[in-house]
Amino acid sequence: MKSLTLHILLIMLCAALAQSQVTASKSAELQAHINRGEAAVRTNDMETASREFRAVLALDPKNTEAHANLGVIEFFRNDCQSAAQDLRQAVAAKPSLARAEALLGMCEKRLGDRAAQKTLDKAFSQVTDLKLRTQVGLELTDLYQRNGDLEHVASVMGALVGLNPESPDILYFAQRTYSELADDTLNKLAVVAPGSGRMQQVIAERLVNGGDLKGAIEHYRKALDMDPHLAGVHYELSEAIIEASPSNPDSLNEAEKELQTAITNEGDSANIEAELGRIAYARSDIEQAFAHYTKAYSFNSGNVDAQLGLARVLAAQEKPQEAVKYLREAIAADPLNGEAHYRLALVYRTLKLADDAKREVTLYEEIKKTKDQVKQLYREMNLEPKPEVSETSALPK
Repeated sequence: MKSLTLHILLIMLCAALAQSQVTASKSAELQAHINRGEAAVRTNDMETASREFRAVLALDPKNTEAHANLGVIEFFRNDCQSAAQDLRQAVAAKPSLARAEALLGMCEKRLGDRAAQKTLDKAFSQVTDLKLRTQVGLELTDLYQRNGDLEHVASVMGALVGLNPESPDILYFAQRTYSELADDTLNKLAVVAPGSGRMQQVIAERLVNGGDLKGAIEHYRKALDMDPHLAGVHYELSEAIIEASPSNPDSLNEAEKELQTAITNEGDSANIEAELGRIAYARSDIEQAFAHYTKAYSFNSGNVDAQLGLARVLAAQEKPQEAVKYLREAIAADPLNGEAHYRLALVYRTLKLADDAKREVTLYEEIKKTKDQVKQLYREMNLEPKPEVSETSALPK
C-alpha cells in the first residue's frame, strides 16, 4: 500500500514539473513574440508587429499589452471596427491606459457609438500628450456641438486655448463658440426679459464695444431708471461718461456721483477706487488721486489700473524709483499694456537708464503696431475694439 501511494505521489510530482516546464516555455515564447512585436513597431514594420501581437493573443487571449498595441495599429489603419474591440478589452483590463482610451473614444465616435462622448470626456481629463489631448478635445467639442451643449463646448474650448494659445485653428473655433454662446444667452434674455434693466445694460455694453458712447450712456440710464440698484451699472456708466468726455468738469462730477452711488449700493472695490483716482488725477488733485489708487491697490494689488495710477502719481511727484515697482507689476500682469511700457521708458530716462528706456520704447512701438493691425481688422468687420482706459493723451500717436 505504501509503495502504491509513493508511486502516485511520484506521478503527480512529475506531472507538476512537466506543467511547470510547459508554463515556463509558454511564458518565454509569449515574451519573445512581445519583444519582436515591439521591435517591429520601432522600425515601423506594422505587418510584422500585427502578426507578433496576434501570436501573443493566441497564447494568452486576455493579454492587455497585445490588445492595446493591436488596437493602436488598427486605428491608424482606419479599421475602427477591429480597433474598438481590442482597445475596449485593453481599457477594461487596465483603465489607466489613457492613450488607448482616447483612441477608443475616437473610434466609437466614427462608428456612431453613443458611448463615445463618455469615453472621450474621460480621456480628455487623463491624456497628457499635447497633440493627442488637442485631438480628443476637438472630437469632444464636436459631439457637444451636435447635442447643442454650448456650455460644455465652451469649457473644453477654454482648456484647448490654454494648451494651444497661438493656434489659429483653436482660436478660431474658440471665438466662434463664445460668440454662439453669447448670442444664445442674449436671445434667451430677449425672450425672457426684453424690457428689463439687464437688457438695457447689454445694449449699452454692445454700443460701448461699437464705439457709440453717447448711445451707451442713454441705455445705461434707461437700465437705472428701471432698477436704480442694478449691480455693476453705475460703475459702467461712470466709465462711459469719462470716456466720452475725459476732461470735462461736469462729466467728471457726474461720473464721481455714479461711483459714490455704486459704493452705497454695492460696496467699495478696487475698480471703483481706481476710477475715483482717475477722476482726481484728471482734476490735477494729485494727493487725492494717490489716496484712491493706494486704496484700490490695498483691495487688489494685481489691479493694473491701480498699479498704473500709482506709477503716474509717483512720477508726477518726482519719485521715479518708486514708480518703477508699480510699472513692472503692471507689465507682469498685462505684458501687452502699451502705456505701461511707455511710462516705464520715461521713468528709465529720468533715472539715466538709457538701454532700459530704449528697450521699453521698442516694446511699446511693437505693441502699438500690433494693436493698430487689430483695429484695422475690426474696421474691416465694421466693429470697434473695446477702448483701452487711459488717463492721458500724452502718449505719442
